[in-house]
Amino acid sequence: MIVLPNHAPLMRAASYSHDRIHGFKQYRNLTTLLIVALALLSANCGSGLGPQPKSDSSVGSSDTSGSGTSSGTTFADLQRSTWWNGYALLPSSYNICTTCTPAGPLATWATTQGIKSPALSSGGSMKFDIGGTMPFGDILWNVKFTKYLPDQKMVPTLSNFTYDVYFYGTDLESSQALEFDINQFFNGMSFIWGHECRIASGHEWDTWDNVHMHWVKSGIPCNPVSNAWNHLVIQVQRTSDNRLLFKSITLNGKTNTLNRYDNPSPTTWYGLTINYQMDGNSKQQPYSVYLDKLNFTYQ
Repeated sequence: MIVLPNHAPLMRAASYSHDRIHGFKQYRNLTTLLIVALALLSANCGSGLGPQPKSDSSVGSSDTSGSGTSSGTTFADLQRSTWWNGYALLPSSYNICTTCTPAGPLATWATTQGIKSPALSSGGSMKFDIGGTMPFGDILWNVKFTKYLPDQKMVPTLSNFTYDVYFYGTDLESSQALEFDINQFFNGMSFIWGHECRIASGHEWDTWDNVHMHWVKSGIPCNPVSNAWNHLVIQVQRTSDNRLLFKSITLNGKTNTLNRYDNPSPTTWYGLTINYQMDGNSKQQPYSVYLDKLNFTYQ
């Protein structure tokens, strides 16, 4: 879904005038983050990739934090899911590129499931590839959960979310940034918990400011290790007064508490999604990242 990348000052400051994406309602002065997030709720780009993920609805038995049990429901093994959709975001606007194809040439992308090495799970990991010829081209993938919930009407009742994933790259320094996002939309409110690991420009975690639509530096280092599995756990909350709470980021066993509050922005959309995004660097060097044991827990 997301997000205005931190590639250059002009790009970070960019805003967007009237633009229609996939025939959706026009918005003025919105950044890519919101436009793409909303578009992804309804767009059905991409094809099925594999078996459906497991939905573990047992309460009090899913260990998503790496440090104990948590109550809630978990969509498990999303690296095996058929629900992934892929989109190119180009630096001219960072809107969804409706004319782009996985074959490029400006941005190229691919996914492969069931990879046996490197892998942690018996079903294999999911490989995500990015390349192309345009510097700072990004590829965004998302999973939309709304219609797979026990009851689609339950979206407004959900308030605690955990994004738990292992990722592996042979040369993560080729990435401008890696992004992991949780999104909730209901009753005219947009809650976007955007998290970006800036690699090429500072090795630091940023979180998304929903109101002012820009990245906020956290001061928390982000130093994933190449040629090894990195374990990432992101925990967020929607408070009882409908604010966003960025709670914590745990990378490779080290937990950093954020406790940053934000307010939602307006929307007409409804649903629950997560995103994974890979950003190209100034040379658009191709690189690959493998995801495994990807679980999303809601309660």
